[in-house]
Amino acid sequence: MANSTIYSALDLRDGFYQILMCESDIALTAVSTPSDMLWEWLIMPQGLKNTPATFNRCVTHLLRSTDVKVHKEHLRKLLGLMRKHKLYANLKKCIFGASEIPILGCIVGKNGVRPDPEKVRVISEWPTISNVKELSQFLGLATYLCKYVENYAGKIRPLSQLLKKEAEWKWTAECQQAFDAVKQGLTEAPILAVADQDRPFHVVCDASDFAVGCALMQHDHVS
Repeated sequence: MANSTIYSALDLRDGFYQILMCESDIALTAVSTPSDMLWEWLIMPQGLKNTPATFNRCVTHLLRSTDVKVHKEHLRKLLGLMRKHKLYANLKKCIFGASEIPILGCIVGKNGVRPDPEKVRVISEWPTISNVKELSQFLGLATYLCKYVENYAGKIRPLSQLLKKEAEWKWTAECQQAFDAVKQGLTEAPILAVADQDRPFHVVCDASDFAVGCALMQHDHVS
């Protein structure tokens, strides 16, 4: 995606249900009913172990270009393939020719990748935590965006200690400090650069007594 300036995103209506089951796998989806009948799925249902991975194979490519004419041609080819294979888009959720698009909890654009502002807002407004369940929910969302927070694993250590089975629940000043540090880190999250396959990569590593981290980096063109 490096150097791209134009983006489009298409949303499939009821995505899973637009993918046909492999004929040899149809029998594996059979379920019995109180009327002693067997029902089998001809389309891919939700809940199967491989359903998300199978669907993701259809959406591994982003439409991105540096030229409007080329971008339109890419869209025409894609829409032609969708028509051929009877795949239907949800027009209300489609984005065409934008300078940036939301994808997988992030905003991708010509300047790089940043966290979705709505997810950052939810974290920044999260009330003080009072039990393990609430802590798990908070860390579940925060950890999804951890790549934007430097030394994330080290910062949340007081919180992750509370998730251990033998740990006694005690929300200390250190826990509050870690909680606030995560909020602040995401509020001030940097824009991450998009990898340029034509430039060399560098791996930077660091470790302490309780955390380890690394970053994949590239030198920019600014001297």
